[in-house]
Amino acid sequence: MSDVLAPQPVGIPLPRPSMRSAPYWEAAARRELVFQQCDTCGTIARKPTSVCGACLGTDLSWTRSTGRGVLYSWTVVWRPQHPSFVVPYAPCVVEVDEGWFLLSSVIGCTPEDLAVGMPLEVEFHLAGGEIWLPYVRPRTD
Repeated sequence: MSDVLAPQPVGIPLPRPSMRSAPYWEAAARRELVFQQCDTCGTIARKPTSVCGACLGTDLSWTRSTGRGVLYSWTVVWRPQHPSFVVPYAPCVVEVDEGWFLLSSVIGCTPEDLAVGMPLEVEFHLAGGEIWLPYVRPRTD
């Protein structure tokens, strides 16, 4: 049996928030998961933007997510990209209930437990500085 997947320790390489992504990281520091959506047509942006990719509208808002979804895809890493990462870890794609995809990492279960469609929920952990990362863990309901 493998070790239970856990959040990475403080000290891993940190993301560098941009002017466009700052609202995402500010929400993460409050332990809230948000996504950007066009106020005109409702399209969910795939990455922070100032113009809707569907209708070219410029009225976009950050919307709070339930933080719930299902496991869409994953891999288990045994050879880290940087020496500060602890293995194993499982980067993943989560299909979030609101209809968008979140890149995250699974915690709270073993690699053998991972399965397509596994119900997940977001849990934030400090990565360093003011950066909180959204991890996902199996839901208990």
